[in-house]
Amino acid sequence: MAKLVYVIRLCAAEGQEPEAPLTPAGHDQAGQLAERLMGLGVESVISSPYLRARQSIQPFSERSGLAIKMDERLAERVLSTTPIADWMEKLKSSFADPDISYNGGESGREAAMRARSVIDGLPEGSCTALVTHGNLMSLLIGEYDRQFGFEQWKVLTNPDVFKISIGTKVHIQRTWLEE
Repeated sequence: MAKLVYVIRLCAAEGQEPEAPLTPAGHDQAGQLAERLMGLGVESVISSPYLRARQSIQPFSERSGLAIKMDERLAERVLSTTPIADWMEKLKSSFADPDISYNGGESGREAAMRARSVIDGLPEGSCTALVTHGNLMSLLIGEYDRQFGFEQWKVLTNPDVFKISIGTKVHIQRTWLEE
């Protein structure tokens, strides 16, 4: 029996800090996200502990009656603990070489394995919504589709949703389309 996972990138936020809230537009997006998730059979919700991730899934949690479980493994990847002037180039390099890490940061491989361990721990036949961040989402999808990388990360939206069906084969489908 296939394991179904909706991997969700959070809605528009005011910043990158762990406690950065959603923007007013982000709150509207969270309501739209809740509408789209209703009726999909989601049985559990696991979220990055960052405020913007929790706020992104809160309307769905309230409508569905499902509690939000926080999991540090879904927190955004730290590229470096010190500012990097050319961070976009460094990020691009980290997709090309998943073992590269920068000052105090996490390699792409480490981050991907951290996120994948959440999915690996889900029961067969389950349907789960995972709420995370763009970089980690891209690395996680790249675990199942090696063609998914930096260029795909660049075109992600806030929010964004990918449905991953994991059985004898893995099927990935982007389900969030901007209107």
